Amino acid sequence: MDTSTLIIPAIDLKDGQCVRLRQGEMEGATVFSDDPTAMAKHWLAQGARRLHLVDLNGAFAGKPKNEAAVRSIVEAVGSDIPVQLGGGIRDLETIERYLDLGISYVIIGTAAVKVPGFLHEACDAFPGHIMVGLDAKGGKVAVDGWSKLTGHDVADLAQRFEGYGVEAIIYTDIGRDGMMTGVNIEATVELARPLHVPVIASGGITNLDDVRALCAVRSEGIHGAITGRAIYEGTLDFRAAQALADELSPKL
Repeated sequence: MDTSTLIIPAIDLKDGQCVRLRQGEMEGATVFSDDPTAMAKHWLAQGARRLHLVDLNGAFAGKPKNEAAVRSIVEAVGSDIPVQLGGGIRDLETIERYLDLGISYVIIGTAAVKVPGFLHEACDAFPGHIMVGLDAKGGKVAVDGWSKLTGHDVADLAQRFEGYGVEAIIYTDIGRDGMMTGVNIEATVELARPLHVPVIASGGITNLDDVRALCAVRSEGIHGAITGRAIYEGTLDFRAAQALADELSPKL
């Protein structure tokens, strides 16, 4: 059984392009490619074992906005690796459509916080395919493309959603995302420690030191990390990062 920490390339979609944001600000988007499908093929060729897609327009609009790009990416990578997708997923019909397209895991974020019953229904209807995205700042969960901070404590929600049957929890520290300041290891470990489902870290991964730090706490339940700006700007070599994670992770 492979127990390596997964390094997961992010492809954030805005207006059909591959971009990265800083702290969720749409106006500050940096375009890295106008061909997200080619980017997906690139990361597959570099040895990626999973891809993380975000429909940024969808996250703000509350409904899918980059479905054509998502379809193209899934068709390009085929069944070679799993693809997980979040952004604008607010109903069971959308989940079913994406799963039919070939998406492996659907990530529910805002709707999970605003309408917990929807997340519960989704886990019941599509067991093994639902992840929840919890985006937090100062321990409090944000919604609507990070534009609104709620009073919900991220740790409390994570434990509640685990009980619903989610496959994994993706935890983003908004303060670190896209800022190239390193992963908030302490907060991620604090979230993961009481949980039984895997936690995937997101936000801030910058270099191989961050990979080492993540691998050191894998036993706490942190099974992977999503990286975007660092692999696009070159401060993190993706192939080297996954190789290091394989080297440092325990094998069973």
